[in-house]
Amino acid sequence: MGKHNEFGKLGEQKAADFLIKNGYEIKYKNYRYLKGEIDIIVQKKDTLAIVEVKSRSSNFLEKIAETVNLKKIKLLVATADHYVTTHDLDVEVRFDIITILKKGKQFELEHLENAFYHF
Repeated sequence: MGKHNEFGKLGEQKAADFLIKNGYEIKYKNYRYLKGEIDIIVQKKDTLAIVEVKSRSSNFLEKIAETVNLKKIKLLVATADHYVTTHDLDVEVRFDIITILKKGKQFELEHLENAFYHF
């Protein structure tokens, strides 16, 4: 596994730990449907959060969350729809982004709830 893949997995684990600590229940990690993949699916009460995790080890001019483009959003929405339909869920669905920025040995985590809308 490449170093960037290992760092991505570490970011996803830090995000999952953060979500659990904040009262979310992990429903699924790395859910795949066709060409789409959801990093983490969590639930808190009657809200299902589809979480995209973006990790970086350095600061770029572009904000990390802004790297989620329209194509990625469409794939996330289609994959989330498949998950909800397949599991016959009756929940509110929102799309979140968690950004992880590594600064030296420290990690900065930001949780953006309702980062984009699916309609």
